[in-house]
Amino acid sequence: MATLTFLGAIEGVTGSNYLLSVNDSRILLDCGLFQGRREEEAGNLKPLPYAVDDIDAVVLSHAHLDHSGRLPLLVSQGYRGPMYMTDPTSELVAVLLKDAASLQERDAEWENKHRRRAGKEDISPLYTLEDVDDTLSYCKGVAYNHRLNIAPGIDINFLDAGHILGSAIVEVFITESGVKKKLVFSGDLGNSQAALLRDPQQVSEADVVLMESTYGDREHRSMEDTLQEFETVLDEASQNGGNILIPSFAVGRTQEIIFRLGELYQKGKLKHQIVYLDSPMAIAVTEIYHRYQDVYNIEDKALIRHQASQSSLHTFLPILRYSMSTDESMQLNNIDRGCIIIAGSGMCNGGRIRHHLKHNLWRRQSHVIFVGFQAIGTPGRSLVDGAKTYRIGGEEIAVKASIHTMGGFSAHASQAQLIDWLNAFQNKKLKLYLVHGEKEAKCALQKALKNQGWSAQIPTLNETINF
Repeated sequence: MATLTFLGAIEGVTGSNYLLSVNDSRILLDCGLFQGRREEEAGNLKPLPYAVDDIDAVVLSHAHLDHSGRLPLLVSQGYRGPMYMTDPTSELVAVLLKDAASLQERDAEWENKHRRRAGKEDISPLYTLEDVDDTLSYCKGVAYNHRLNIAPGIDINFLDAGHILGSAIVEVFITESGVKKKLVFSGDLGNSQAALLRDPQQVSEADVVLMESTYGDREHRSMEDTLQEFETVLDEASQNGGNILIPSFAVGRTQEIIFRLGELYQKGKLKHQIVYLDSPMAIAVTEIYHRYQDVYNIEDKALIRHQASQSSLHTFLPILRYSMSTDESMQLNNIDRGCIIIAGSGMCNGGRIRHHLKHNLWRRQSHVIFVGFQAIGTPGRSLVDGAKTYRIGGEEIAVKASIHTMGGFSAHASQAQLIDWLNAFQNKKLKLYLVHGEKEAKCALQKALKNQGWSAQIPTLNETINF
């Protein structure tokens, strides 16, 4: 009998990890980092909850670190098997894992300086750049809608999840003792209002469904209202003469913002003279997005090709400039008006955005536009909640700039969109499990689904089900 064990993204939205056992094979669905508060990130230091030698294959839904970030740890502990993912995901994973390893090496080095002075032993990073290079050698890109056998009695098929470039809904076809079963893992489902990517593909048949519930308790503001507010803020900033700072996540959100700015530019509505993308990782990701325009939705792809001679986000927004080096980034601090700066990190808890905030927050004519969720305890959340000062490098910066939040740019499906996706399944008696969500979101979605005739279960950590 096939079994599935829930090992991550059960008590929250990070650490996605599920162990599927079929016949004599063991398959991992995702292997993500635990992220967030210190107690949550401590989960990354715990021993992996399975023997690495027993794992036959890994199947990755998409590149975000909460789904992929422990793959190098798996390899560092001896895993030498295939890792299946879509082709775009294989490229994005290389960028994200290398960045994660660099940060972990840097943090370990900084911590060890303090430990040595205190007479303590050095600590090691969770994994290194060398571990990442080893990991990438096992990554195998697979096209959407291409059924593939990965172990005896186990086939997989990737469907477009519309969340970020390359994100996938994973269909797992199981044959055990002549009995056929099908498991569907939603991965992270995209917001159908978002730009560039296609809507999540629908599935009609399954015996078991694992469905994410990140926004299971809320609806998104309409994209029409969001874009109108976005345009209004840009106009106001232009009249004030100040800079606009947009803290943004490197994968997905940055590319959407560039596209939306491009729409305004092509309509003659963008009055700012120049847009800087000041994030080496976001620049690398944007170039990957350019190479995979075949997975864009038809409407946005046609618009880009009609307006831009070379058919890319960069030519769609010709005033876009890349700031790669540290020196180029620092030169932006000399600009006090008329530009838009997109930089990471999205929650302002690291990256180049912090220095741009230092040089712009105290200016009344400046504007800061938050286009993503700001977790409790992050500098971004403090600014959204009305903080009067911002601390960086021991210096307190007065917050005089205008602060704006625009939740309509979310890359996750809302409650209604999640329900619509699920309602495409024909059998309401299938086994349905809600994962990847905070308790409140899962409970709200469970209740809403019950009203639709669905019986959804909320699994517990380390729970194993048979099917």
